[in-house]
Amino acid sequence: MDSHIRELLKKIVALQDDLATALHERESQVLFSVEGGRIQFRAWVGDAHRRVRRNVLRWLTTDRPLNLITGPVIYAMAIPLAMLDISLAMYQAICFPIYGMSKVHRADYIAFDRHHLGYLNFMERFHCEYCAYANGLIAYATEIAARTEQYFCPIKHARNILGVHRHYAHFLEYGESADFHKKLEELRVALAGKNERQPPARASE
Repeated sequence: MDSHIRELLKKIVALQDDLATALHERESQVLFSVEGGRIQFRAWVGDAHRRVRRNVLRWLTTDRPLNLITGPVIYAMAIPLAMLDISLAMYQAICFPIYGMSKVHRADYIAFDRHHLGYLNFMERFHCEYCAYANGLIAYATEIAARTEQYFCPIKHARNILGVHRHYAHFLEYGESADFHKKLEELRVALAGKNERQPPARASE
């Protein structure tokens, strides 16, 4: 990968971060503020939320009742998810210090804040927090696996694949053997003290 492509990748990541920050700031200025770690909605927003909220009985009878049939299947997934959560914590605690890699912060990926939304009833809030946990945990696991891949085998695949993680663009090209072990070591060193907000370092060419 030449220097021009590396610079473009850095700019893309920086622009994505800037856009996310700007959108969040705009939304918070209009709808809510965070004071002492607690979310405070504007008075008119809170009133609007309460007017929209459905009571649980009405919600159960009008919001696709057939969805209730799948409830046991969905919430049974809490068991493997919890096991994955525990396994990830153990894996990071044992292996990452040996590899010299900075740990992935779980709180950066899993956020429980939808219970503050006044337009959701108890069941809807419960569903939302469960979704937040499941999807946040998978994203957390993806980042841990991605750093592990960068440490052991940062090589792109021969064909294009969907759903690649953010480190993948900086991996070595498929079949790129020149100075492989030197570049591999550089990519490993880059994982120490990693900043979540910055793109992964790429081995020099």
